[in-house]
Amino acid sequence: KMSGFFQMLRKKKELIPLIGFMAFAATGATSASIYFLFTKTDVILNKSRNPEPWERVDPTKPQKLLTINQQWKPVEELELVKSLTK
Repeated sequence: KMSGFFQMLRKKKELIPLIGFMAFAATGATSASIYFLFTKTDVILNKSRNPEPWERVDPTKPQKLLTINQQWKPVEELELVKSLTK
């Protein structure tokens, strides 16, 4: 079956760049998904084990790919409500 694929590429050489770009895009999407799955705390696979993943996010650590001049300050009212609900 692979030999048929390569024979088609020999006949239609204009498909080679298209296949190259599609392979590059698929590789980039897969690697970005794996990167975010293992490095971001708010991305979860098993919701029953961690029903509220946003509670475990460290607010002092930037969650975006690129963060410029972000400063985090706790909101007193929110911290009070959070302590009362636990």
